[in-house]
Amino acid sequence: MDSDFNRPVCKMKKLWARVAEKVTAKLKESGEDVSVRSHECDSKWRNMLSTYRKNAEKAKRLGAHIVHWEFFHEMHDVLGKSSDELDGQRKDTLNGSKLATLIASKKYTPILPTPPVPPTPLSSRPPQDVLQLYLELQERKMDLWMQQKALEERKIEAINNLARAISSLAEDRNTQSPNSG
Repeated sequence: MDSDFNRPVCKMKKLWARVAEKVTAKLKESGEDVSVRSHECDSKWRNMLSTYRKNAEKAKRLGAHIVHWEFFHEMHDVLGKSSDELDGQRKDTLNGSKLATLIASKKYTPILPTPPVPPTPLSSRPPQDVLQLYLELQERKMDLWMQQKALEERKIEAINNLARAISSLAEDRNTQSPNSG
């Protein structure tokens, strides 16, 4: 099956369906009554591959002893080799993949949507730090409101000044008009 995944042209959906069947069979053998779907296997693999790549980069920069991910060494044995080494290893492990055996031996966690967290009952009195944050927020709101109020008052004053200036100009024109004519 490993060689099927390495072919450049293959139907991945069919391969993941076969993997899902095998994982489901192994889980049923171990007493778990969980059915695994192909898209879950594909998603799990993509997540593990992403995690491996991040850890491989970290290991390259800081050293392999820094990485503490349980699947890193097995993934690195499969993915961290050159293409020549991989071809030889694929021939050796064609009958049984060490990584697949390790993954199947772990308890399978299906990828399901997370249920909403039930609301926790609120205590009658909030913790002091939350209360302090609330008071600081209220104080900031009050400061902003005062600034906004002062700005609005200045706007009103400017509008009133403008209105007075316009009316005085109008009066000046009215008083000048009879003299001009």
